[in-house]
Order: sequence, then structure tokens, then C-alpha cells
Amino acid sequence: MKSLTLLLAGLLGAFAVHASKPNILFIYTDDQSTRTVSAYEDAYHWVDTPNIDRLADGGVRFTRANIGSWCMASRASILTGLQQHKIESMRMTGPNPMNVYDPEECKFWPSEFRAQGYYTAQIGKWHTGVDSGYGRDWDHQVVWNRPKYPENAPNYFYDQLIEFDGGEAKLVEGYTTDQYTEWAVDFVTERGPESGKPWYLWLCYGAVHAPFTPADRHMDSYPNVTTPKIEDVYPPRKGKPEYMRTMEMWSPGPDGEPVEAPRKGPVPVGFKDIPGRPLKDWIRQYQQGVLAIDEGVGRLLRALSDTGQDENTLIVFTSDQGFAWGQHGSKSKVAPYRATIAAPLIFRMPRAFASGNKSIGTVVTEPVTAVDLPATFFSLAGLKTPWKMHGYDLTPLLRDPEARWGKPSLLTHTAKQYGSDTDTIPPKGDPKLYHGPGVPWYVLLSQGRYKYVRTLIEGEMEELYDTVSDSDELRNLAELEAYRELLATYRKTAIQELERTGAGFVDSLPAASTE
Repeated sequence: MKSLTLLLAGLLGAFAVHASKPNILFIYTDDQSTRTVSAYEDAYHWVDTPNIDRLADGGVRFTRANIGSWCMASRASILTGLQQHKIESMRMTGPNPMNVYDPEECKFWPSEFRAQGYYTAQIGKWHTGVDSGYGRDWDHQVVWNRPKYPENAPNYFYDQLIEFDGGEAKLVEGYTTDQYTEWAVDFVTERGPESGKPWYLWLCYGAVHAPFTPADRHMDSYPNVTTPKIEDVYPPRKGKPEYMRTMEMWSPGPDGEPVEAPRKGPVPVGFKDIPGRPLKDWIRQYQQGVLAIDEGVGRLLRALSDTGQDENTLIVFTSDQGFAWGQHGSKSKVAPYRATIAAPLIFRMPRAFASGNKSIGTVVTEPVTAVDLPATFFSLAGLKTPWKMHGYDLTPLLRDPEARWGKPSLLTHTAKQYGSDTDTIPPKGDPKLYHGPGVPWYVLLSQGRYKYVRTLIEGEMEELYDTVSDSDELRNLAELEAYRELLATYRKTAIQELERTGAGFVDSLPAASTE
């Protein structure tokens, strides 16, 4: 009888915890720009993503989310709550995506969610070390472990090696976006209210990463695409660092429309270049690849509703970073511009959280980045953070998007180097200084309406943009005498944030041409 009483008390306690804490569905796509979501102002007029828009209509949409600069670094910051320069033991051990880490030195916070009462799961792309953390960080996993099986790493859309709960990888056919959605719907259905624990699911789509393959059913979608007007698709580009002034991934075609130029240097993993192909054809294909994600969001919303979990589930939708098509001459991510890295970020809150606040269907224009998300998850779940994270809790903005904020938003790009390996900045020309299409290390600091960029090369120019009047970031205010005082303020704030987050290289920053 006593044991039965204890069992009932335990179950009631579990239900009480579940009732007071939200489930968290964290949908994380790959290389998805804000231009692909019709709720965003910079989306092309023909874009249509009704299900993602439903999240925005019922939640809070952030317009300036610089989640990361590239795939692995972005995920590492999401999993640790730390800037790239403080993530110890993460190392590239071969050609991208081969990488490892020491779980004793580099801890991932989902293990703490487990310890504090959550059931944790991850489905989809895994890109952060051979060790995917099953049984330590995750109660349940269905993952495409790219670092562990590099020969399978280019297979973003078909024929992936999938590990189920730490078992031997199995080859799975079928369109991966649909497969991930199916597994996520199964998870949501099985983890209904009667399961006794709140859950956290990190759903990592591989779309819309290169080779940007749409589902067969979407091959005819968006038939009326036109080439958007892009001011700086061709060089030269005034007011940009040297690597960006000379970026040449597009050239004028026979009819004057931009077409793909031959790439200088190796083709990244998963990419497929087609020199001479019109830019508008690439844009159409890229946008088609988002449609299966949008359908997946719709299916997940239905599953939450059908299982009675929609009122107690926080949904967060974002991407590891954006992707530029022609802007600043790019066909890439990594570089510190809105076109290359800005991602959609939408929070749809549980009803209990949303009740009585004034944020539903509204917009936040304050800048945020990856490290802010774990801090916010812990806050919304009412859990204690296990270590000092670098991000800011976004809860005040979620409750009132017009709240006074003013906090700085830092993003550091140190290519493929992490932790103490970033203490010394490589010299110009050193391969360790660059990633992607020759993008060197940089510091990006956004605060208020302005954005500051410092390329970590001796004598290179600084950049300062007014994100309100110049959303395309074409006019570098750092070149203008009238903005020297403001430039100095942002430079100082960037250094303060580097110091706050323990950047080893902060005391050896190369001098900029404008200092």
C-alpha cells in the first residue's frame, strides 16, 4: 500500500511539473533566409509560406536575428549558449564536416533539461561532433550524423544514413524533409499530455541547404519568378572590405540578367555549381525547397492540436543562418550582412504565457543571436542555467515587443576555430583565417538601429550601417566624418562585449584603417 501511495504521489508530481512547464518544439532549418518567409517584409512578393506565417500571426516575429555565420558554429552556440570563441575542445579533424569534441569540456545544455525534468529529443541533421550525445543529452534521437559518416555528408535530401537512438546507422530512402517531419509528428503524438513529463524537441531540417533540392511535388511551383533588382551583384563594391569588394559569383548573361560565374576555389560540401545558370532559376529552386518545410510546420501544428498539446507548447522557428543570392555578389552565407546570415526567428508562445500580454502577432526589431535562445528557453521553462551563458533572456521582449531593451547583440566569426584556438588571430593569408568564399574572421555588434562590423585583418576598414534607412547595407557610414563619434561608440561596445564573453583575442585586435 505504501509503495502504491508513493507511486501515485510520484505520478501526480510528474503531472504537476508537466502542467506548469511548457513543451518546447524548436524547429531549426538550414541556410534559410528571411526572404523565404512571406511574413517577412523582405520576402519576394510571390513567396507563400502560410503555415510559418501562422506562427508569426500567433506569436512574435524577430526581424534582426543573426543566429550564426555558418552551420556548425551556429549549432555549437545553440547547444552551449556560448560564443564560438569560448566553446572548448570543438575541433575540425578532417575535411568539413568531420569534427569532434570532449563532452567533459564542452557540455550541451539539453542534458540539464533532462536532469531538471524534461524529456529531450533531437530529430534530423546532426552537425556538431561525432558524438551525438544519445543517452547523455538526449532521451530520444533520430539523426543524420554528418561528422560520423563524411562519405554520406553530401546527401542532404535523399539516401541518408540515420541513427535511431544510438544504434547502427541505417540507410533511409525518401525525401528527407518529409522524413524528418514524419518522425517529429510521431514523437509529438507519442508524447501526449499523459506522458507525465514536459518535452523538448530540437527538429533540425537539412533543407534548404545546397544542393537546394525541392520535393518532386514542388518542382513546378513559383512559375512566375523574376530576377530581383540587386544593387551590388557585380563588383566593385564601395565601402566594403577587400574580400567583399572583389566577390565575383555572378556575371552578366547574354540578355543582361545575372548568371552564375565559375567559382574560384573548391566547391563546398553539398553544393552544385552550374556556371551560366540564371540567378532567377537558382532563386526559384531555393524557394521551392522551403515549401516542404512549410508543409511540415502545418503537419506539426495539426499534431499538437489533435493531441491537446497546442496550448502548452512553445514553438520556436529559426535557421542556423541565412543565405545570399546575388546580394553583395554572393552565393553563400558566412559574411556579416543581412543578406548572407539573417534568419527568420518566430516564437509562438503557449496560451498560458501569452494570456494577457500584448505581443501576439507583433514584431521585434531588436537584434538577437543564437546565444540568446538557450537563455530564453531556460527562463520560459523555469529552469536554472547550469553555467554562465553569453546570451540575454528575451522574455521581456516576448511579453512586450516595445519594452525598453537596448542590449548589444554580439556575433563572432572565427572560421573553423573554437575556444582557446581563437586566442591568436591568424595573419592575413593563413587558411585558418577564412571560411566559406574567403570570409575572414570578424566581430559583428548590433545595437539599436546600427550595426558595426570589424574584420580582423590589419588595416582593413570598419563598417557601420543604419539598418533602418539602409536595410540592404550598401552605405558604410564608417567612411563618413559625421559618424566618427558613433563609430567609436560601437567599437568600444564591441570590445566590451568581447571582454564580457571572454574572447582571448580581444587584447590583440588588429588596427582598423579608420582608427
